[in-house]
Amino acid sequence: MFDRRELSGDLAAVRDEYAPDALVLDSEGDFGTLPPSVAENLLAVVDGIDPLSYPESWVPADAPETLHRIASDEFTVGAPGDGGVAWTRQTTPPTVFVKPRLEGSPAGFIDFLVAEALVEIGTDLPEHFLGFFEEGYADLSEAVPLGSADTYQLAAALFDAYVGLHTRETFAAWGGEYDRLHDEWVDAGERLEPRLSGLSSDVASGRTGFPDAAELACATVKHDVEVPKPFDALDSAAYKEHGAAFAVRWAERTFEALE
Repeated sequence: MFDRRELSGDLAAVRDEYAPDALVLDSEGDFGTLPPSVAENLLAVVDGIDPLSYPESWVPADAPETLHRIASDEFTVGAPGDGGVAWTRQTTPPTVFVKPRLEGSPAGFIDFLVAEALVEIGTDLPEHFLGFFEEGYADLSEAVPLGSADTYQLAAALFDAYVGLHTRETFAAWGGEYDRLHDEWVDAGERLEPRLSGLSSDVASGRTGFPDAAELACATVKHDVEVPKPFDALDSAAYKEHGAAFAVRWAERTFEALE
């Protein structure tokens, strides 16, 4: 079900620099959330598993079932919307999973996604937004006039922006060292830019839902790209310093302004 992925020279060097013990595995099955039932298969390639758990009180009763599973002591990796690469520190050593949905994608783009995961493993950031917001997730849920699924999507986007604030400088510094991966980072940012044009007005007019807009805008924070209003406030030293409390207050004020 899992096979070790051969890494190219620069990608192997990134692993050695940022997450030297990490495994990179090709997953036979696609997944949004890797179910606990695969733990036995995974133990064939890792040394051990130590599932994360969070207080159930952090999760509103009406939150999506996935969030309740992540809070429990089940071994649960990834979440819907994670894309083609997921990672976890719940295994020894930490593990990056490359999903079959990426088949047919350019090899360089896949390598950048793997490199991004390795960099994130090497930070001290949580691996899921629930570990970022903690009890503040309930505050976010109360602060925004959204259903539980949309709140989940917004929280994931806000956390994505926060992670981007902590990894962008790393990617930017790869020029001259990991040129191929740096070029992929630049290219990914440039491909996002046309989708950002008019996003602010689309949100204000209701043509684009706020959670969808947040997902797109927050994904740009890790790139050298101008983030559109009102999401530009998240591309700031204040957010990097104050974290979840800043995100909750920003969401509250932003929705007040949209009313």
